[in-house]
Amino acid sequence: MMIFAFALALQPADRLPLADPASSEASVLAPINEAFRALEAQDSAALLRVVDPDGRVTAVGKLPDGTAARRSRSWTEYASKMRPGHGFKERIINPMIEVDGDVALVWAPFTIEVGGKIVSCGTDHFDMVRQGGAWKIMNITFSTMSTGCLGQ
Repeated sequence: MMIFAFALALQPADRLPLADPASSEASVLAPINEAFRALEAQDSAALLRVVDPDGRVTAVGKLPDGTAARRSRSWTEYASKMRPGHGFKERIINPMIEVDGDVALVWAPFTIEVGGKIVSCGTDHFDMVRQGGAWKIMNITFSTMSTGCLGQ
């Protein structure tokens, strides 16, 4: 019986069976939009206001030779590398948002522009936590590729 129940849990679903009508999608997306504005301005202080300092930024991709690569940093480490003047813009489209109490996830395709040119794309996965009534980005894990992006 245990095996059968476990197998049922692994079946794919269109959406996760989680819902919290008290949380609007806009409130979950608000810190993500603030983070994107902070990244555009390369404003590390603004970025650190919308993230949980215990969280991480993790990139998963492939090196030019096809070898799998992963890079992970704390939010503080990531913010310390920000430098104004790079013309960075990240956009997500059609985000899927799931909320269960004080935990949410946002999953969305993204593109990154530098100097008006798309240089990277992939999928963002944000782990969100609600602290003191406000959503924060705990972690972001993203796939990344530099070719084959829409609009390139």
